[in-house]
Amino acid sequence: MKWCFLVGLVIVSQSINYVKAQTVAAQSSKQFSRADSLRGSITPERAWWDLQHYTINIKPDISNKTIAGNVAIRFKAIKLGKTMQIDLQQPLIMDSVLLKQTNGKSINIPFKRDGNTAFVQLPLTMPIGKMANIIVFYHGTPREAKRAPWDGGISWKKDSTGAPYIATSCQGLGASFWWPCKDHQYDEPDAGVNINITVPDTLTAVSNGRLIKTLANKDHTKTFSWQVKNPINNYGVSMNIGKYILIKDSYKGEGGLLDLSYYVLPSNKEAAIKQFTQVKTMLACFEFWMGKYPFYEDGYKLVDVPYLGMEHQSNVAYGNKYLNGYLGRDQSKTGWGLLWDFIIVHESGHEWFGNNITSKDIADMWIHEGFTTYTETLFTQWQSGNNAGNEYSLGIRKNIRNNAPIIGAYNVQNEGSGDMYPKGAAMIHNIRMAMNSDTLFRAMLRGMNKTFYHQTITTKDVELFMSKYAGFSLTKIFDQYLRTTQVPTLEYYFAADGKSLHFRWMEAVEGFDMPLMVNLGTSMQRIQPKYKEWSNIPLTSLPVTDAQIKALVPYFYIQLMERKEMSIKVN
Repeated sequence: MKWCFLVGLVIVSQSINYVKAQTVAAQSSKQFSRADSLRGSITPERAWWDLQHYTINIKPDISNKTIAGNVAIRFKAIKLGKTMQIDLQQPLIMDSVLLKQTNGKSINIPFKRDGNTAFVQLPLTMPIGKMANIIVFYHGTPREAKRAPWDGGISWKKDSTGAPYIATSCQGLGASFWWPCKDHQYDEPDAGVNINITVPDTLTAVSNGRLIKTLANKDHTKTFSWQVKNPINNYGVSMNIGKYILIKDSYKGEGGLLDLSYYVLPSNKEAAIKQFTQVKTMLACFEFWMGKYPFYEDGYKLVDVPYLGMEHQSNVAYGNKYLNGYLGRDQSKTGWGLLWDFIIVHESGHEWFGNNITSKDIADMWIHEGFTTYTETLFTQWQSGNNAGNEYSLGIRKNIRNNAPIIGAYNVQNEGSGDMYPKGAAMIHNIRMAMNSDTLFRAMLRGMNKTFYHQTITTKDVELFMSKYAGFSLTKIFDQYLRTTQVPTLEYYFAADGKSLHFRWMEAVEGFDMPLMVNLGTSMQRIQPKYKEWSNIPLTSLPVTDAQIKALVPYFYIQLMERKEMSIKVN
């Protein structure tokens, strides 16, 4: 799709009272603790070993809101090392750590707690390339969710019949609040995870991947064994417990036949059958734009939870009350967001950006949220047409607060501003408009998901990759929108004889150079405004007026200021 409009200028404000720039330096001035560094950095005790696989065995005590279990961690030495950092958040108690030996026996090994971290001491330095297994036993009272999923933990709830209805949520909080792990986004288990959950035999436990076995125990409990074959980030692992029923379906997509499984409460069966028909439309749209669903081996699931929702890999948490929109509201206030279920679309979009492509550091979480918020625009366009997609994009943009930079402080488990959702999406829309080729834009999204398939990456990785497809450098664009709160201003004026349009960037980072597509009446032309320096283009065909510019549908997240030629001074 070509964008045949003039500069597509978002007139955010006619005022010259610009928002002051805030930079990552401001974030860095915050005081961070040793615990923040232990959690958020790739410490020497993390760096020497590479995750291969987790086996999680857990048994919740529902009446007492406690848990007990063990986690087997298979790892490989990629550097010489002896001390391992394992994370387990207080007040959970680490009971013991066993090291599996080559003869099949296990020995106890010492560990020392340091707040939410434990340093496990192996008996000998491991040589590079060596594989080993430890098992961490633990128990205790995990954090209870206060406002899931934003202030997460375990939600110990009951359904309308009084039956237990339990779910985990831990993005930001970290998976180590409920199981011991290497709790940093940079390292995912290459061979996946097995999750074994033991619950009363009147209930069903649902987790990621595929159900490979259900074992009936003598104490009137059942153990549900789930297997994830793909790499998975710690925060994407989930535990859901309830009186679930299963609705099955399938989708024929780019990777073959994809199993669709919906675990819902019995009272929601009819609503789920109706509402979840949107899943196939969503998958068709997202596979078109971003490539094949990344987890065919593990299937796709929606599971009822007692909170709004979360992007748990291959096991999307659903709590949108079977309503279109966001709990029946349109986040864009355009009406288009009421034509589809926000949780189905947004949280499933994370299967590509967040679960397939994961940021190494939580400071770069905009990679998850900016792209996924933009999938809402792509879906609106897919369902209702180009104009609907553009209007939705602009509507979402009005939620930007510019209260802090999108990128947080690195190595201290620090997220940036919540603007990572609407402003991250706005930046992506800017780039799409400046590219002026949906063929290239689609190839870029698909290329990202192929090139970075099941990988953890950085903002710089994204910038360099997108620049190749865009055909122009994104360095200053990323600096502007991700690292400051300024909204760049395009100043412009028409020559007195009406034969030229003059323009420059102001209120932007030094060297800001985002290109814009201009419709001169008979053809599209890319212009490259410079920072503080006036440039111009001749208007040799149909006249272009200020009124025309201001009347055009806004596509770029910028401010617009008309200057009079007589007031222009040479800098």
